[in-house]
Amino acid sequence: MAYLKAQNGSLAGQRFELDEGESVLGRSPECSIHVEDFAVSRQHAKVHNNGVEFFIEDLKSRNKTYLNDVMLGEGQHQLRNGDRLSICDVIFNFYQEFSSGLSDSLDGSHISVLFDGAETSTGTIMSKLDVGSGHGQIQLTASPEVKLSALLEITQALGRALSLGDVLPSVLDALFKVFMQADRAFIGLLDESGILVPRWSKARREDAAETIRISRTIVNRVIELKEAILSADAASDQQFDASQSIADFKIRSMMCVPLFGIGGEVLGVLQVDTLERNKQFTDGDLEVLVSVATQAGIALDNARLHDDALAQQAIQKDLELAQQVQLGFLPSSGPEIEHYTFFDYYRAANHIGGDYYDYLELKNGTLAVIVADVVGHGVAAALLMSKVAAETKFCLATEPNASAAINQLNNNLSRLGLDRFVTFLLAVLNPETDEVTVVNAGHMAPIHRRADGTIELVGEDLANIPLGIMEDVEYESFTFTLQPGDSITMYTDGLNEAANPDGELFTMEAIEELVRAHQEPAQQRGERILESITTFMQGEQPDDDMCLVIFDRD
Repeated sequence: MAYLKAQNGSLAGQRFELDEGESVLGRSPECSIHVEDFAVSRQHAKVHNNGVEFFIEDLKSRNKTYLNDVMLGEGQHQLRNGDRLSICDVIFNFYQEFSSGLSDSLDGSHISVLFDGAETSTGTIMSKLDVGSGHGQIQLTASPEVKLSALLEITQALGRALSLGDVLPSVLDALFKVFMQADRAFIGLLDESGILVPRWSKARREDAAETIRISRTIVNRVIELKEAILSADAASDQQFDASQSIADFKIRSMMCVPLFGIGGEVLGVLQVDTLERNKQFTDGDLEVLVSVATQAGIALDNARLHDDALAQQAIQKDLELAQQVQLGFLPSSGPEIEHYTFFDYYRAANHIGGDYYDYLELKNGTLAVIVADVVGHGVAAALLMSKVAAETKFCLATEPNASAAINQLNNNLSRLGLDRFVTFLLAVLNPETDEVTVVNAGHMAPIHRRADGTIELVGEDLANIPLGIMEDVEYESFTFTLQPGDSITMYTDGLNEAANPDGELFTMEAIEELVRAHQEPAQQRGERILESITTFMQGEQPDDDMCLVIFDRD
């Protein structure tokens, strides 16, 4: 059985089983996996199943499909257990389960899963060790020379390995030096879903590499009972006769031991086996392997922490750089216009975001004040935001009429075919006449507060659909005059949809009441609004970007 598990968004936690043949992901309700996101194409990507393996194919989507953060090219690309599939802002993980609870390989080592039957209650295991408690303190009876040799080999190998990709082959390389009779070995690690994923395999002879098989009966017993198992002649061990899995592949001797993390949790298993009857493992070998597995488990834990730290550092560095780039698109300071004061605030939910504001001095001496919100947040929204910023400057510079400029901006964005939309609010201030012209593309209406304390939502009835949805939309403008003491408040929905621990939203009405209730300069009003929202959230982190712009006439 294979499935996709959503990691974020409205689908977070949901599991979508992949049918035989094909499964389509997209915005259309007819898709096998329906993803309700404007950025997702109607038919975005397709998962193919040939009966054994699974492949992902991008269906020429507008925003592309990413496999393990790499954009897919044309054709089909194989999916492996644990792969990360990104469709716009929606992230899935691919998992392949088998009745044995054992997954296919991640490292391309040609390890195949063997399906065996139920265990029998008869038969014997030649030797076993209970390592479920005090595994790090187990007393070994192997000869000191053998034990020392094993530990030195594994310690030296692991001492040179920092990342998981280095630790795994180092462990197996050391095992083949310690156990001269071993023909094959593999390491399997449990993923976050409890599925055992073969991560690395090794064969002493090349002709044996493709014949490696894994018995679920043995592996499950090792994991569940936390036992180290030795079968001196696995082909005749009736404990595993129901499956015939061992006999079929002529494994004459096998050892399988659990790998423990620093905290005592089972990380996976380590198994070595032989193909010839005259190559037998002993009790002493099993004890040595347990000791090796103890060292290996600690090294694996440390390697995972090291890899996670490096990955987090890389992500953090990229985000910091992206944040710097994005902030470069935003004004470094407010305009200096006689009789007018300005306040602005911007905060991305995740380092970078899709909210945008700007002040643009136009050729006719007017000032364009812009507040916009790209649907979604994160990297994709930030990239589109930068495009919106560039296109806005071009359209307003080449078209003096506000409505005509926004019409052109919408056409330019719609032609990109990005399946994302932008709510956009434009207020053009003429300092000579004190007139303000507003054009609204699907955004919250600006709040006009008069000196007498009354408020009005400017041009609310004239708001049209957001930018980027369709071409040739006619956006209308609304013009009014700012009197002394009047102010304009513009914001994005990250403010009114800020949530407290109970899931309650701050609301637009709350913002309007704050604007209406206090006669104060732009700076103080902005700080009051932000302080009120922060108090309301009670320490909760914002789920969306926040942007607030206020300007007053003295």
